[in-house]
Amino acid sequence: MDWTRYRSPSWDELMDRSGQPHPAARPLIDYLTHLSRKELSERQATANLTAKAMGITFTVYSEGRNVDRTLPFDLIPRVIPRREWDLTAAGLRQRMRALNLFIGDIYGPQKIIKAGVFPRELLQDSVNFRPQCVGIRPPLGVWAHICGSDLVRDGDGRLYALEDNLRIPSGVSYMVENRMLAKRVFPELFETSAILPVDDYAAQLYDTLAALSPRPGEVPVIALLTPGIYNSAYFEHCFLAQSMGVELVEGSDLFVGDDDICYMRTVHGPHRVDVIYRRVDDAFLDPEVFRPDSVLGVAGLIRSWRAGKVALANAPGAGVADDKVVFTYVPQMIRYYLGEEPILPNVPSYLCHDPVQRAWVLDHLDELVVKPANESGGYGMLIGPRSSKRQREQFKQLITAHPRNYMAQPTLSLSTAPILGPQGPEPRHLDLRPFILSREDIHVTTGGLTRVAMKKHSLVVNSSQGGGAKDTWVVDTDEVA
Repeated sequence: MDWTRYRSPSWDELMDRSGQPHPAARPLIDYLTHLSRKELSERQATANLTAKAMGITFTVYSEGRNVDRTLPFDLIPRVIPRREWDLTAAGLRQRMRALNLFIGDIYGPQKIIKAGVFPRELLQDSVNFRPQCVGIRPPLGVWAHICGSDLVRDGDGRLYALEDNLRIPSGVSYMVENRMLAKRVFPELFETSAILPVDDYAAQLYDTLAALSPRPGEVPVIALLTPGIYNSAYFEHCFLAQSMGVELVEGSDLFVGDDDICYMRTVHGPHRVDVIYRRVDDAFLDPEVFRPDSVLGVAGLIRSWRAGKVALANAPGAGVADDKVVFTYVPQMIRYYLGEEPILPNVPSYLCHDPVQRAWVLDHLDELVVKPANESGGYGMLIGPRSSKRQREQFKQLITAHPRNYMAQPTLSLSTAPILGPQGPEPRHLDLRPFILSREDIHVTTGGLTRVAMKKHSLVVNSSQGGGAKDTWVVDTDEVA
């Protein structure tokens, strides 16, 4: 592979601006340089066929059809030095401590509001605040047991937190599967390089769930609750249930008895369930409490949870902090609850509910990325520099009508990494989603899911919008040196 013409428009994860590899990436670049284009194309084809054979898919909802697609995988990994990652992981643990304290406070005494640190009106207008959760204290005081935080690197080379996903974060199965594909493509490098493993995620997740069991001292019965085969993340639900050795269930497989205990229907009769890792949204979780027309959840499940007879991860109501407007207050949460300065900075943000900031946003829509507070998957956004006048006018009306529902951020010069293009390496923008597991202690994955925009110049990395994925290598540079 020829790197002489490779240049990035931004900070690159593998190469510096002079065209030389970063120290942690040098063994990888040296290795790739000695492979011909044909050899690399053959290895990419092998990875694609393996991904298809393994069923590594996601579902795209398009024109009323559910279309299963293989997640595009680019064989050139992203490389992060271990020293940098250790600091990043510390920042993620700090964020999770503060976020869990915030959620517990919001459903409890609301001290942060009384102290004037967090505006009460934001809570009153929050679509993810669940009054049914007020006064509840879940096991270990943890509300968000599984979080996927999206990180981006700007043109200055510094990592920033872009958002925190605390409702039903997805993508971790692709992180694990990407490593399996990379080992098939580059077995030699895994024998000679100090690439830190990611294989322990299923065991860590199991331990996190088991720690919540209302029957300590007994082997817990754990179930993963899925909406079913038509859900876009169904592959992940199956993968995680199988990897942990737990039951994969749908709402119809469970019921809550008169004793408030949650049971699973089996051929041998009802069997008690201790912990549910739910991949069903709050609104559909329990028709007794939330949407009465839901057929995805379990009637009485919240009653069982409130009685302490079953544990739910993530806890209902955790989504109150999964809000792009609430996200902007995480640095204040860290200072208020922990008395510390944030390790990971937030991407600068502008709040449209504030009249002064809203006026500035409306005057600079052509420069900003505007996001709705509670959408995901890259939907509902305005990317100002690439928008039309008509789109900006539409967003002016949306923001003016519902200012609480929008926030804006500067258009970052997202970092890039090379993908294997037809003529050689080509830079593409990317982000990173590490996963954080919270119990008595907090576990952060080694790296995370690197999502990459496969389209040239695109800033949208979501798989539903044409993005793909890479393996993420956290490399111990002391050993490399």
